[in-house]
Amino acid sequence: MKDLLKLRSSLAEEIENILNAQVKIEAHSSALYLAMSAWCDDQGLDNSSKFFAKQSDEEREHMLKLFNYINDRGGRAISPEITNIPVDFESFRGVFEQTLEQEMFVTEQFNNMADKCMKAKDYVTFNFLQWFLAEQVEEEYVARRILELFDVIGEEGTGRWEIDKHLVKVAYDGE
Repeated sequence: MKDLLKLRSSLAEEIENILNAQVKIEAHSSALYLAMSAWCDDQGLDNSSKFFAKQSDEEREHMLKLFNYINDRGGRAISPEITNIPVDFESFRGVFEQTLEQEMFVTEQFNNMADKCMKAKDYVTFNFLQWFLAEQVEEEYVARRILELFDVIGEEGTGRWEIDKHLVKVAYDGE
């Protein structure tokens, strides 16, 4: 009989690697949103600064959820090195466009992971990923609705401050 205690992990190496890659993506998102928060603060966009600070915290929570899952399954979670985080951004609208792009990229990564889990018959990890996939619906929805504020209000005159004032009302109700 095999000595089960000698088994390092119940995660396949490929699954562990893609989960660790996602840990890095989530950490990058957290750092990016923190930089966006600082930029918005510098621009006098207080609500947007708070919005991105909250987003940064959420992405860090996602990173830790993945990190802990890897360890809980007997794998080896890797603390990622984060580089190339911008400190300046082109425009207020550009910050939210980049946010939507980032969230769409993250959704794509989670879809790819779910696909690989199904192919590897790792249904436990597949099930674990469902929470993240549902979360991505909200993340993309909010970014899209905020971008619509730019189309409706416009940035001219006091438009930036009106957008900043209204974005706190954007929420996903899941229905």
